[in-house]
Amino acid sequence: MDGTPKTPKDYKVVAGTQLCGGKAVSADASRALKVITGTSRFEASGEEYTVAQAAADIVEAYPDTTGTEDVCRVYTPIGTPDFDLRITWSLEDSAPTGPSAPNFTRLKMGERAVAAADKAYVFFACRGTRLPDSLGLAHIVIGVEHWAVPREPEGDVEALKDAYATVAHSVSLAMAKELRCEKNGGLPERPVLDPA
Repeated sequence: MDGTPKTPKDYKVVAGTQLCGGKAVSADASRALKVITGTSRFEASGEEYTVAQAAADIVEAYPDTTGTEDVCRVYTPIGTPDFDLRITWSLEDSAPTGPSAPNFTRLKMGERAVAAADKAYVFFACRGTRLPDSLGLAHIVIGVEHWAVPREPEGDVEALKDAYATVAHSVSLAMAKELRCEKNGGLPERPVLDPA
């Protein structure tokens, strides 16, 4: 026994566009993941970690509000510097109100979009054929967050904010399409990175 961890039999390294079931990460978002993590190759997501599965969970949970649940996680490959990015969803009872935290830049996407150098959130409203229409709008939050001990971000803070916002937008748009939200939940086809 040499003490090195054994690589799991089903271990695969994939491009960013293949993460989270293959629909969540656009080519732009894949490039943004490289800005965030420093690599363009990642551990393959587990089969249960897909936008389709998260959308099914949202349909099941709606209209109740929820805690934060995983869409999927993004890990750098074994043998490279560790990086753990958590992509999440939650259901809120209404659109966000009040000011955003000072470390966030507000962006013009959905009900609200905010980005910082280590996380971004997109809030959007969904009325879709998969959700019971009589209940009104579902208020969905997609988050992308560096899962690590908080510390000062390294690198170009504005580029990091844009990168996190790009990934959060990509997953939000994929979720809106999966839920068949009217007008894609008000989300643009491409991320809007200019401050609101």
